[in-house]
Amino acid sequence: MKNNFETIVKQALAEDIGSGDHSSLASIDPTIQGEMKLLVKEPGILCGIDLAKEVIRQVDPKISMETYFSDGDRIAVGDIVFRLKGAARNMLTAERTLLNFLQLMSGIATNTRKYVDAISGTGAIILDTRKTTPGLRFVEKYAVSVGGAQNHRFGLFDMIMLKDNHIDFAGSIEKAIDKAKDYLKKNNLQLQIEVETRSLEEVQRVLNHGGVDRIMLDNFTPERMKEAIQLINKRVETEASGGITLKNVREYAETGVDFISIGALTHQIKSIDLSLKFIQ
Repeated sequence: MKNNFETIVKQALAEDIGSGDHSSLASIDPTIQGEMKLLVKEPGILCGIDLAKEVIRQVDPKISMETYFSDGDRIAVGDIVFRLKGAARNMLTAERTLLNFLQLMSGIATNTRKYVDAISGTGAIILDTRKTTPGLRFVEKYAVSVGGAQNHRFGLFDMIMLKDNHIDFAGSIEKAIDKAKDYLKKNNLQLQIEVETRSLEEVQRVLNHGGVDRIMLDNFTPERMKEAIQLINKRVETEASGGITLKNVREYAETGVDFISIGALTHQIKSIDLSLKFIQ
């Protein structure tokens, strides 16, 4: 995790600082020391403390950070998450990158926790998807886990997921499954196979053919999903996907489905309002 954070922060700082923080260099004497506080202006779930620490370390390791909350904690308006003390120039140089990470990640964790809380007690598990910001997938999926959900596959390399386009290009569900199994055998790979289905008829075809670990039920209504879950009867894992919102997620969870994947956990996100302020 730390190595990933180091690389991500290094890239973010290079993007922001460029040839130098000329505003701070021009207006603040290098000898000026000061203190700043991270102030919560909107309630939510905190996420991103380790990245904030890494930002400070890379900008100026002499800046001290005293933290009062940890990732996963609920924060309320008026809370002070941490205090910084050190060279004023360098704290200001770190400010925007630090805030960008904390606000984005806390927004994702907060949104995720809403979905997790909404299905509490049902036995279903909320999953994220690959609908992430290029270059920030690790950060965003980490925030999902802090929010209490689980990560689906990280990328194209850690699971075989046969979706509608794969099936259509392969010629049929059965052909796609067979090709996937042959591919795994030839390449000596141990990966799960998941197949997307769009109707009860396709679900039955997958069950008849076999060879998969999980069936995705894509854009099924809750009523139709109940039928599919009964048809599958725990022979393989099940996953609901498509058209699922905070308003209807519990209804889907109560069908008995094992997993519910939600792209909205990492896109269409509203960042949490946080502010880094000078302490007089």
